[in-house]
Amino acid sequence: MRLLLGTLFALLVAATVGLGATYFALTRGAAFGAMRIGSWTAWPKTGTADADPYARASIARTGILTIALGDGVSFTARTDDDGKPLDGRCDVVLSGITPAARFWTLTLYNENGELVANSVNRHGFTSQEIVRRSDGSFEIAVGPRASPGNWLPTGGVERYALVLRLYDTPVGVATKAGREVPMPKISTGSCP
Repeated sequence: MRLLLGTLFALLVAATVGLGATYFALTRGAAFGAMRIGSWTAWPKTGTADADPYARASIARTGILTIALGDGVSFTARTDDDGKPLDGRCDVVLSGITPAARFWTLTLYNENGELVANSVNRHGFTSQEIVRRSDGSFEIAVGPRASPGNWLPTGGVERYALVLRLYDTPVGVATKAGREVPMPKISTGSCP
C-alpha cells in the first residue's frame, strides 16, 4: 500500500512539474534559441524545420504563424533598454537605425497579442513611410499623447509589446552579438 501511494505521489509531482514547466514555456515565450540584442528578442529558428518542441507548441497554441528564416526575422521588445516594462501611459522613444533589410515593419500589440485600439487607427510603421533624419536614423514617439513626427499611439494600455519584423535580411541564426546588429534604442520618458 505504501509503495502504491508513494508511486502515485511521485507521478502527481512529476505531472505537475512537467505540465507547469510546459505552461510556463508556452505563455512566457521561453523557447530555446533566443537571440537578444538590447531589449529586443527574436527566436530565429522558430520559422524553420529545426524549431524546438516548445516553439511548435506555442505556434499551435496561439495560431500565430512565424516568419520563415529565409524571409526574415521578428524581434519583440516588452521592456525599454533599462529593463522597465513598456507602459502605454508613459512616453517612450525609439531611436536609431534598423539592421539592413529590404523592408521592415514595427507594430504595437497589447499583452494578448492583439492590435491596440486607438482613436487614429495607427498600429505601426513601415520602412517606406517613416520620416527619417538626413543621416538615415529615425525617432518614433510611442505614447498616449500626440507628438509631432513619427507617433505611435498606445491608447493608454497598461502594458504592450513592440514587434519589429525585418524582411529579406542577413540577421538570423548566425548572428552572435548585439554589436553586429544595430537595433533601435528604447527609452522611457515621462510617466503620469
